[in-house]
Amino acid sequence: MNQLVGERISIATFKAQTTRHRIMGIVNTPDMQIVFSDTPGVLKPNYKLQESMLAFSESALQDADVLLYVTDVVENPEKNMDFLAKVQKMQIPVILLINKIDELSNLGSPTRDSGPYRDSIPNSPSIPANTSIDSIENSQAKLTAIVERWHSLLPNAEILPISAKNKFGTDMLLKRIKELLPESPAFFDKDQLTDKPARFFVSEIIREKILLYYDKEIPYSVEVVVERFKETDKNIHINAVIYVERDSQKGIIIGHQGVALKKVSTEARKALEKFFGKSIFLETFVKVDKDWRSSQRELDAFGYNPE
Repeated sequence: MNQLVGERISIATFKAQTTRHRIMGIVNTPDMQIVFSDTPGVLKPNYKLQESMLAFSESALQDADVLLYVTDVVENPEKNMDFLAKVQKMQIPVILLINKIDELSNLGSPTRDSGPYRDSIPNSPSIPANTSIDSIENSQAKLTAIVERWHSLLPNAEILPISAKNKFGTDMLLKRIKELLPESPAFFDKDQLTDKPARFFVSEIIREKILLYYDKEIPYSVEVVVERFKETDKNIHINAVIYVERDSQKGIIIGHQGVALKKVSTEARKALEKFFGKSIFLETFVKVDKDWRSSQRELDAFGYNPE
């Protein structure tokens, strides 16, 4: 969505379950408004937070005009069969995006006149001059197998291999979305980029740094709440609370003599200054909210109510 909108609306890390909310990104042109709705990844929930995340994903099935189902070259489709069964029943156009094709070594583009994805393959990316024919053919064979597997699961979906990282296939995707969208009045103002308030992006950017700098369960036990956001013409003063589920997690977040928390806060401040284009004064605090991920009351307070 960040590539399609042209702004960094959703945080992105190499870890699963980075996205927790349904986030809208809005593209405006003189003749069109596209409202992208980025949802959490599909998963089988193990606690109430994940139930809410899945509800955000399923809510997209209710009001979309076009459904973009995003997978990649390594995902196992079988883990999401229940959700795929719902996608199969959709009456709206479905575009299956196979992302990260750049991770298939020396990937060329499969031929346009073969396979179930005929006419959906963008022009080939540039291939290094020293790439062997065998290597290219091997990569093409891998992609062909992936496409055919997904075609058997979602036979009515259009399939488009892309690389969001390299902007490969995204222009074709935007063109196809424009062709499929129905005529309608604009839902949002022409200068609006998202439906989320500034405080939301503060908490998400801080959580992104925690995802990047802490291992194992720690990032998934964290929620960030902005308690103070005071903006002037030149700067923004922010107080944010990082909630964890255990006292031991609080100690890990803070680190020895506060070094770990200081690192996260510094990196978050830099990212926030880039995001808002202003000087940021950021204070972070760590508190324990026991088992908040399994408490409906806490989840509602943290904004995880899909309704």
